[in-house]
Amino acid sequence: MAAWKVLLTDGLEENGKEILRSAAEVTDQSGISAEDLLKVVGQYDALIVRGRTKVTESVLAAAPHLKVVGRAGVGVDNIDLAAAKAYQVTVVNSPLATTVAVAELTLSLMLSLVRELPRADASMKAGKWLKKEFEGRELFGKTLGVIGFGRIGSAVATRAKAFEMKILAYDPLVSAEEIKKRGGEPVSLDELLAAADMITMHMPLTADSRNLLNAEALAKTKAGVYIVCAARGGVIDEEALLAALNSGHAAGAALDVFANEPPGTTELVAHPHVIDSPHIGAQTVEAQARAANDIAEEILNALAGKPLRWKVA
Repeated sequence: MAAWKVLLTDGLEENGKEILRSAAEVTDQSGISAEDLLKVVGQYDALIVRGRTKVTESVLAAAPHLKVVGRAGVGVDNIDLAAAKAYQVTVVNSPLATTVAVAELTLSLMLSLVRELPRADASMKAGKWLKKEFEGRELFGKTLGVIGFGRIGSAVATRAKAFEMKILAYDPLVSAEEIKKRGGEPVSLDELLAAADMITMHMPLTADSRNLLNAEALAKTKAGVYIVCAARGGVIDEEALLAALNSGHAAGAALDVFANEPPGTTELVAHPHVIDSPHIGAQTVEAQARAANDIAEEILNALAGKPLRWKVA
């Protein structure tokens, strides 16, 4: 009989399930409701989620045998970390698995934005040939401001350098020396806002980062600035961004994340100068396989009391 019981609530790639099955009984209840989760979570030693499932204090209170919660991905804002600590439940994630996928999506959003690719495609599908209307901009020679210069932010910078962009970086958690090693020029937030032709956000959602790009910050940016975000919904004040777009101060925005998901057809989502995608940053075959492998190994290590690579709490 397997030593431990593991519950999956948001699915997991088969390679990860196979790793878990080597030492545990695995139950996949993808899409389980919050109400039903409370009824069954008490049976399990480990819980693996993605972004959909909310691991609240109530969930943790209902799980007396729970030893570890794993997030198959990076962000853990859907897990109550303070409650996990109080209930002595370890929280782990798989922060390296999706770096390339999110960085590549960010570059694709940047290119789509300056060349208006979604609108160009839609016009062709409507039987129109609007060549003269699509005079875009180049990334070459532009200044990219990267807010958050961790794994993903620096990976974006590496790729942006292939377009010969100048990289400015702001990250209060990374030293100036380390920013330079990662290929960025360390600057203050105000310096970045004033100089960047395009700004891309790459930080978790915390009390400090919530609405970091607000009306006051946007007022400090260049006229015609482009905004890209594939980090977490909530780091941009969406009403302030909409106002900047409507006034023409911001030339465009590309958003993969929203304060409320799904956001519905809001004025921001429907704006003609906004490119939207449904939080697909990590959604590549390769990234999902890596995330499944990494979180499965980390969960088994946690259950066995072995050293952990990615303990969050």
